[in-house]
Amino acid sequence: MDVRELLRRYLEQRRDLGETELVLDSLSVEEALALLGAKHGIKQSTPGPQADDVRGTAHAASDASSPGDWRDAIRAAGGAPETGAKSPRVERAEMPRRPSTGDSAAPASAETGADAVHVPTTQSGASAASPLEDVPAGLVVGGASRALFDDPAAKLDTIDEIARVVAECRRCPLYATAKNPVPGDGNPDADFMCVGEAPGANEDEQGRPFVGQAGQLLTKILGAIDLKREDVFIANVLKHRPPGNRNPLPDEVVACSPYLVRQIELVRPKVILALGTFAAQTLLETKLTIGKLRGQVHRYYGVPLIVTYHPAALLRNPAWKRPTWEDVQLARRILDRARPAGA
Repeated sequence: MDVRELLRRYLEQRRDLGETELVLDSLSVEEALALLGAKHGIKQSTPGPQADDVRGTAHAASDASSPGDWRDAIRAAGGAPETGAKSPRVERAEMPRRPSTGDSAAPASAETGADAVHVPTTQSGASAASPLEDVPAGLVVGGASRALFDDPAAKLDTIDEIARVVAECRRCPLYATAKNPVPGDGNPDADFMCVGEAPGANEDEQGRPFVGQAGQLLTKILGAIDLKREDVFIANVLKHRPPGNRNPLPDEVVACSPYLVRQIELVRPKVILALGTFAAQTLLETKLTIGKLRGQVHRYYGVPLIVTYHPAALLRNPAWKRPTWEDVQLARRILDRARPAGA
């Protein structure tokens, strides 16, 4: 198969997973696809019945003497500069971010209101260093103990109360198109917490997270590290299903995040497993891809956080099951270390 076609398929797959950066050449996925499409007069494909037709067109239009290296293929298509030149960048909208926490001992802001974001008090005094000597420390979000804003969600006292408020939430338009709210469920005192992206069709029907095919796979993954589903707490960044399972919008993430933040604060997990791009990027306030975030122990306000692929991605690409297994084993090691002996 032509190298340009291989590259196109790879980029489309990364884009479908919500990733935006082409790591080795400092090009975004959209930039690279646009440049390849412009070179050969090919319209960018989207997942669906037309994808194979577009790919076939790409193959027919490709040059028989295509370079053997995918980076050379981009350069041949006019998509990357020669060595030493700077690659042009396209401005991309950044997800709204919480203000930097700075010194964890600094006084809390007096700002209040429905749009403010509450930052949890989780593990006071927790170190930013990795709890495992053989695993590097990753990103650190916030201090070990600090509340920045007084969001109304911060006043909710129990997981059940959060669920009741989510059921009546009107912070974003998603409630109007969703059938049921999906606040999250599981053990409210769990040591292990899973955070996904948003409810899908099955979750929307049942009002529970991860109950479809991807949810069944997650249950098996948890079982492989000796965790029962009822022993963990599972939630999503968004509490209502986006229409057609589209990606969450920045405003929706900002509106819904206070509920997740408060859930984490109330559950007080010893480990958080971030499932997929949007969960990882939202919690860690970054645009880095999963490939760059895996294999490290990040900190979310003192709580160790491990990033791995979303179970739905594993159903599309079984090759990612092996790295996911490594990730959950890492999370299990941290959990075992955090628990008292014999617990």
